[in-house]
Amino acid sequence: MKSKAFALTLFAGSLLPLTAGLEIKDSPGKHLEIVAGDKTLVRYMYEYDTSTPEKKHATYKPYLHVFDAAGKNPITKGAGGQFTHHRGIFIGWSKLGFNGKTYDRWHMRTGAIVHQEFGEQEAKEESAFITSLTHWHDDNKKPLLDEARKMTVWIPREGWARMVVFFESKLTAAYGDVALKGDPEHAGIQYRPANEVNKKKTKYLFPKEEITTGNVKKHKDLPWIAETYWLGDKAHSVVQFNHPSNPKGTVHSAYRDYGRFGSFFEKEIKKGESLTVNYAFAIVDGELPARSEIQQASDMYAETEVDGE
Repeated sequence: MKSKAFALTLFAGSLLPLTAGLEIKDSPGKHLEIVAGDKTLVRYMYEYDTSTPEKKHATYKPYLHVFDAAGKNPITKGAGGQFTHHRGIFIGWSKLGFNGKTYDRWHMRTGAIVHQEFGEQEAKEESAFITSLTHWHDDNKKPLLDEARKMTVWIPREGWARMVVFFESKLTAAYGDVALKGDPEHAGIQYRPANEVNKKKTKYLFPKEEITTGNVKKHKDLPWIAETYWLGDKAHSVVQFNHPSNPKGTVHSAYRDYGRFGSFFEKEIKKGESLTVNYAFAIVDGELPARSEIQQASDMYAETEVDGE
């Protein structure tokens, strides 16, 4: 993705130097972090440990944690808590069809999505990306879908977002036809706040005033959806941008008080073919900016070139 022009336009302001360039730090077999100095920005949880039922449960799929401004604590949820399968920025489908059978790669009661190795990665002064190559297993530990998951972190120098996470997933049906199916609550590319979220304060924002949590599922292919949630006495906000190259018919789930929200679509991938999807998550400290400011950013994102077009 050519994200630089988008980021600089999205968060207009004077260009201030960062206090430290970004780095990629790996804890082999456990997780990989993108950091700025002593601050963790994101942590990719890729461990897969089947030595005990508890460890398998905690590691049955990789996901991306987002950290607070201090770089000390995640503001996204991990294993356990309410709906243990909701974890950070994650991807999955509850009804994945392959070879005449259906697999649940959302709740993960059986099977796993397993990180195999890291592909291309790079860290610069204000951006860094990593690529995780994963196998989506059937119930017998055989791959039914290959994925190249590229996650890019961009740090704006000034503006209303603290950080932007670009999420790109290339899904390849290398072993046979695959059908990605489910429903808006149990499939797609989604974001889950930390389990300690204050459910009474969660609120959502949409591109038009007439779109509400009660009718958002009727408004397909929205360019963005957003939420504000509270952890203790601090507000955190997130905007998910939906690139226009993504599959049409996308339904948006953005109404739960615990803050899980995201975009869902259904798609068939023929054997030997691939599907690439692209989203961006703008991470905001505090409340969301005005709807017009988000829309301006969305218009810019829609013009960026992405892989898969």
